[in-house]
Order: sequence, then C-alpha cells, then structure tokens
Amino acid sequence: MARRATPLETVSLLVPEEALPFYEQALLSICPTVGFFRDEDEGPWRLEAVKPIGDRDDELAMALLLASGLSGYDIPLERQPTEADGWLARNLEQFPEQLIGDRFAVRGTHETAPPVFGRLTLTVDAGLAFGSGEHGSTRGCLRALEHIAHRKPRQILDLGTGSGILAMAAAKLLHRPVIATDIDPWSVRVTQQNAALNGVAKLIRPALADGWKSRATSAGAPYDLVFANILARPLCSMAYALSRHLKPGGYAILAGLLATQERMVLAAHRRQGLILDTRFPEGQWTALLLRKP
Repeated sequence: MARRATPLETVSLLVPEEALPFYEQALLSICPTVGFFRDEDEGPWRLEAVKPIGDRDDELAMALLLASGLSGYDIPLERQPTEADGWLARNLEQFPEQLIGDRFAVRGTHETAPPVFGRLTLTVDAGLAFGSGEHGSTRGCLRALEHIAHRKPRQILDLGTGSGILAMAAAKLLHRPVIATDIDPWSVRVTQQNAALNGVAKLIRPALADGWKSRATSAGAPYDLVFANILARPLCSMAYALSRHLKPGGYAILAGLLATQERMVLAAHRRQGLILDTRFPEGQWTALLLRKP
C-alpha cells in the first residue's frame, strides 16, 4: 500500500522590518526552511515557513513569545494547509542560481545547466534552499570572504553555520579546514550533507555547540577568521569571547544584522579592541568585516 505524504502547513507572519530578525529566528528554531518577501520597497515583510501540521506547536508558541518580548511586537501567526508538491515547486521557482561577488555561484540541486565558468559553485538541496545564497546577510559574508582571501587565513570557524554555506565557501576558496558549529542538530546534519554534496566533506568539521561555551568551538582557537552570521544581540553579547578567541591580525565577519543595528554591534566590538575594516551592505542587511590589531 502506498504511503501518504505527511500533511504540511504554511505558517506566516506580517512583521515590520525592525522585528524581522527576531521572528525569522523564531521560525528557524522550529522549521528547516524559512522565506521572507516584501511586495513593495516599504511596508511589512511576510515571513513564511513550512512544517508538518501540528509538529512542535508548543515550541513554536514559545519561540514566538520570545520574539515578541525581544522585538516589542506581538504579531499573530497565520496557518494554512499546503500541498507538498506545490510548496516544493514554488521553492524551486524562488531559488534561481545566485551569482555573488566575483567568485561564487550558489545553486539548488534542481539546476541542470553547466556550472558558471570561473566561479566556485556552492550547491544546496533545493528543498532546503531558503536562507542561503538569496539572503542578504549570506551574500555580504561571501563578499567579505573574497575581500580578505588574499590574507590566506588558516584557522577558520563558522559560528552558527546553518546550511554550512559559508564554511563550504571558505573551504573551496582557501583550501583550508573549517570548523562549522551550530546550536541546532538539524543544521549540523544538513551541513554534513551539503559538505559531501560539494566535495569538501574532508575539510568541513560540523559540530553541535552553543556559541563559545562548547569545547568544539574553542578547540581550534585562536582563529585567523571567524564567521558569525547570527543576530545583532547575540553578536553583541559574544563580543568579548570573539575577541579572546581571535588571533592578533585575525578577521571576523559579522552578519545577520539590519543596517539600523550596525552601530550597536560595532560599539560592542570596538569596546573589545576590534577595528572596522569594511562594510558590505546588501539591501536592508549589512555584513561587517572586523580586524583584531
């Protein structure tokens, strides 16, 4: 007898720009794929995620309650049933190949065209593609990596790796091993799968870790290069630990912050002696390249 597909639902919220990172993180803590859209240059963003109906609803409610407290916006969640085939087809449409900076191309596994000549291709599962190359913070990080590649960093950490895309980019561009940590076991598994898919499994070391508290994160310190594509407030709270684990002359690429949060993040890291090298704006997002003197 044929097995029936797991019933899915789309959960969505309309959020103002300043609340977007908090509610995006809330959905990401429960749902493996999150997308965000805006029909106009101004106005609210629509956050969407797909999950099995009824799955982890209590955890989702708690994550949204936390997002509400941190952002100051109490936003109702909308739900609607979703056909699995229709959702995947829409995901494929919204994830065309991305050409980023001068060196990178990010594509889904559904792409059949030959790789773009002269670019390093990063391939991710099309069903898990939201929040990778099309996200402004990820694009900013890849541009920042290109900017300092000539420094040839040797000890590299991707803190909060997500899909592993930044770790894979560094491994392919620099031919160096990368420690890729995340607090989410799902992200660690996906990073491992994506590393194998991209032929860099021998260079990527995925590990489950809670920020700098874990041995897996501190084991490779001091680092020449640290990626931290997370959120503005966690970046600020970890500024001291980042500075302590970074080599003199080392670089940190910070992202996951809106342009309006840049001053706050910079101030926290300047207090720890780090210096701004370059900003990499991408729409409403900004990636910051910092250096330890």
